[in-house]
Amino acid sequence: MNRAEVIATAFVPTPAGVVSPPTQDASAARRLRDAIEPIAMHSVWCEGTSARLGALGLDFFESYVTCRASLLGEPEPGVVVATFAVFEPTVICAVYEAGRSKCGRAELLAARDESTIASLSAALTDVDTERVGTVANVLLDAVVSADGAGRPLFSGLRDQPVPAGAIGRLWRACELIREHRGDSHVAVCVAAGLSPVAMNILTELWVGMPIATYSASRFWSVPTIEATCEDLRSRGWLDGDQLSASGQTMRDQIESATDELQGSIIDSVVLGCSDDAAVEGLINDLADWSQRCIDANAFPPDVFKRAAG
Repeated sequence: MNRAEVIATAFVPTPAGVVSPPTQDASAARRLRDAIEPIAMHSVWCEGTSARLGALGLDFFESYVTCRASLLGEPEPGVVVATFAVFEPTVICAVYEAGRSKCGRAELLAARDESTIASLSAALTDVDTERVGTVANVLLDAVVSADGAGRPLFSGLRDQPVPAGAIGRLWRACELIREHRGDSHVAVCVAAGLSPVAMNILTELWVGMPIATYSASRFWSVPTIEATCEDLRSRGWLDGDQLSASGQTMRDQIESATDELQGSIIDSVVLGCSDDAAVEGLINDLADWSQRCIDANAFPPDVFKRAAG
């Protein structure tokens, strides 16, 4: 799977005026999450990093899986499957094994950092660097003391050196907050008794995607997806191919619980700003910088993809 193939299918703009329901009247934690997503995921989607890792022999999905897994050290495939949570296990194992056979961890992470910071710097070339540094410091301060218990990807990333320079610090801060939320979200879903496929199905419907589309992108088979849908219907969470009222409530509760697990981060961000207007300014700046990443073809323009992660 090369980047050109991914771009052809993933970079389809959403029609003007279309929004994802969870992004409306969102909590502070959700608003921050939505504002940082394209910055945090710049290493996955930008052309520069894809080219750099491609030169090391990795294709698009191998780059994604192996780079992210390398934050954990040099884990066995089963650990990667458990940590990623929502992907089909045999695919993840095969991709991870292929990726780590082509490149050593230190070289991989160095290439990822250097190429991503260069690309993000180009996307934000006319942005006030001093302002970027200020925002980065607020976000980094918020994750320094955040609880890493049960959050392997966040904890592994936090152990990595913070890049020098305002742009590098901004990227690292954004991906730290993203991984903290992702780990927290998986924990909440597991506690709710959801299987990996059920997590995907409930999320895709909750953000406004057609049923089975997001799940299929995680490499689950049609029979597995269909069986999971039937199970969710039997539990009263699906009405046909849509969330039922109880399913909507349940998924809303999962999101609220995820927000609560990020409470210390949000409190620290608020504390790091002088007032409510400063918090709004920080989120608005992050959203503007993320839009610049989208404009630079370094993140999908699909609002549903951005909302789903």
